Amino acid sequence: GAAPSGRSAALRARMEERLLAARFRYINQQLYTSTSREAAQLFQTDPEAFEIYHRGFAQQVGRWPENPVHRIIRYLRRRPASLVVADFGCGDCKIASSVRNKVHSFDLVPLSPLVTVCDMAKVPLVDESVDIAVFCLALMGTNLQEILEEANRVLKQGGTLMVAEVASRFEDIRAFVNAMAQLGFKSVSK
Repeated sequence: GAAPSGRSAALRARMEERLLAARFRYINQQLYTSTSREAAQLFQTDPEAFEIYHRGFAQQVGRWPENPVHRIIRYLRRRPASLVVADFGCGDCKIASSVRNKVHSFDLVPLSPLVTVCDMAKVPLVDESVDIAVFCLALMGTNLQEILEEANRVLKQGGTLMVAEVASRFEDIRAFVNAMAQLGFKSVSK
């Protein structure tokens, strides 16, 4: 067959992008409506889904005025390099590759050799072993309490939990902040 004309190639490219965007939205919805264990199983059975998800995620974040991971990196760079960080749902390990701190990077699939693959509700760290726990656009799943309790478990007494999420993720932000207080966290800034 003949090569597609410029116009049909452009149409095909637009349709492929729309299909990828639709698949990203579908996967995103699955991640919000399943447990972290089910999400891990999804990506084990369909490794391409994780790549599609992260590609769509990068496109979405690229449209924002600021990527929250850059704000977290700026914060960490102003803090002592001796502080140990746990990055829950680290994606491409942007934090670990941008700061001097020891960063434990956790996600469901390794986009980088720095990633420890695990369920965010059961990370392989000992109790009270990190100074800062980070969830940057990574609070997903129906078992958020279990995931946040895990972050609390690994945080040292007086440690810092950093959460960056889109406001639409929560039906009631005040209720989320109150729920965090019930888990033992004190809000110092929002």
